[in-house]
Amino acid sequence: MAQRDYKGLLGKLLTGFLVEEDPLKAMLEWLAEELMRVEAEARVGAEKGKHSKERVTHFSGYRVRKLNSRVGTLYLMVPKVRKGGYIPFFLTERKRSEVALMSLVQEACINGVSTRKIERLAKALGIESLSGLGYNAESG
Repeated sequence: MAQRDYKGLLGKLLTGFLVEEDPLKAMLEWLAEELMRVEAEARVGAEKGKHSKERVTHFSGYRVRKLNSRVGTLYLMVPKVRKGGYIPFFLTERKRSEVALMSLVQEACINGVSTRKIERLAKALGIESLSGLGYNAESG
């Protein structure tokens, strides 16, 4: 019985996404928001608007963060918490990979690899421009 209710809820949710201009992007935004909500509530120790003895801090609004993805640019409403801060796990992982990529590009420049080769390699990896990472072909 519970499985039927779950399927019905999922069906309604998916039908709601179909009316969006870009259904895949809308699903990704929803999933990111749900992941952030669950993670932030775990950090706070209680659901938003609920009281709990395990609460360690409180919610304090939202901040907008831009996330570039393969389906387009997502504007995420990241929950803020009063003590300890909160950064979604999927944004910290991306930041680490960008730092690793930048150090690779810097090492290639130091070792004399031409900027054209670096740009070609980046395009092969699906990176349109390295300028967003702080790399400038003219100075490299």
